[in-house]
Amino acid sequence: MTDGEEGGQMSDHSEEVYGPERAERLLAMLRALAERIQALDRAGRLLDGVPELQKLLGNARSELFHYEVRVTYDTPEIAEGRRIVDEAERQARDAAAGFDDDEDDELWRRTRDE
Repeated sequence: MTDGEEGGQMSDHSEEVYGPERAERLLAMLRALAERIQALDRAGRLLDGVPELQKLLGNARSELFHYEVRVTYDTPEIAEGRRIVDEAERQARDAAAGFDDDEDDELWRRTRDE
């Protein structure tokens, strides 16, 4: 095991979040891929470059997957904040539900007025 691992788990969340430096590297990778495709196309060798492009596309695809997964990862602190907000919103909805029960009010009024 490397430093920072305990029982196969990372001890911090650095590998679980996608930082700005890694995002910049992904942007550079995508731009380099686009430039390589354009260069091969200008040289009339786009199809000749398929093996190279397959490798570049595979690397880009893998990194895009990591970006998509990690950019949406919540650290424990963010998850706890989200849980607190969700719980407060649920309690507010539950409390409001007791006051906004217009259907029951309408039935009571109709019975009384009839």
